[in-house]
Amino acid sequence: MIVLGIETSCDETAAAIVTDNREILSNVVLSQLETHAVYGGVVPEVAAREHLEHIDKIIAAALNDAELSFDDLDGVAATCGPGLIGGVMIGMMSAKAIAAAKNIPFIGINHLEGHALTARLTDNIAFPYLILLVSGGHTQILVAEDIGKYKRWGTTLDDATGECFDKSAKLMGLPYGGGVSVEKIAKSCEDPSAAIARFPLPSPLKGRKNCDFSFSGLKTAVRTHIDKLPEGDLDPKDIADLSYALQNKMADILADRCESAIKRFLQEYSGDTLVVCGGVSANKTIKARLEDLVSKYDMNVNTPPLDLSGDNGAMIAWAGIERLKRGQNDPLDFKARPRWPLDPNSTKGSK
Repeated sequence: MIVLGIETSCDETAAAIVTDNREILSNVVLSQLETHAVYGGVVPEVAAREHLEHIDKIIAAALNDAELSFDDLDGVAATCGPGLIGGVMIGMMSAKAIAAAKNIPFIGINHLEGHALTARLTDNIAFPYLILLVSGGHTQILVAEDIGKYKRWGTTLDDATGECFDKSAKLMGLPYGGGVSVEKIAKSCEDPSAAIARFPLPSPLKGRKNCDFSFSGLKTAVRTHIDKLPEGDLDPKDIADLSYALQNKMADILADRCESAIKRFLQEYSGDTLVVCGGVSANKTIKARLEDLVSKYDMNVNTPPLDLSGDNGAMIAWAGIERLKRGQNDPLDFKARPRWPLDPNSTKGSK
């Protein structure tokens, strides 16, 4: 089985071709990072125009890299939400057009499920498993019980992890793509212990029995520290120390919330894996902190390879394969959804 996956939910235009043998035949991602850098964040209208301009070329490139044609496809999957609705519509309609023209199944994919199932594409992780989903727009703890069957135990009450990194980086004058910028400059911190002591940061919700997150207070504390620095251009050493303190605190918060979830998971399920997915999963400090955590509970941690940690078409194609193998697809009047929780019974916000 060969499936084309299309992802356009935010600021990456992506297409990939994957087989049911877990072979990634192609995986093409066009980032809009430079386009949005001047604005300090993603502008939805600009993102949609960029998707519209490049989507055909990205799909053609994915087919070319795989040395295949549309006639070789057994299905086409596309992100149908959640995300920036203009971009979602462009990828979804492109997929529907291909499905209609070639008379092959169309599969509408929840972007979050694409991230959640990446561990099954790369490492064939069995259900059930615990998930920490950390990205620019989402921070959630879920249990994956099966395809399309998730229980959400925690979500952010305000900012997402990536959002907190982006906003904090902007306050520090760092380039857009805040998580990467913070991680890069934090490496130049000369005295980590002194940096943490110099720039104390709060630990919202730490120790609570539930699994929810809150990051807006962390971002506000970063602003307060910056306001107390000498006037004029910020000293790179100050920014390196503050970046280290922020990254370290973020890792602490994620580990604390995950520990609450791990204790509950081990009581209620027989699984032994914490899957960490989404763009922030690429952060080495966070990854190391979570590896230390799960070792205390004789669990495993699974993170995607770097090229599959951010938004990509391969995860969407694989989610489509998982659905097709169970005889599931969607009609061509399937609607795009700006909000689409993995757990339909969750009552909190979708972030």
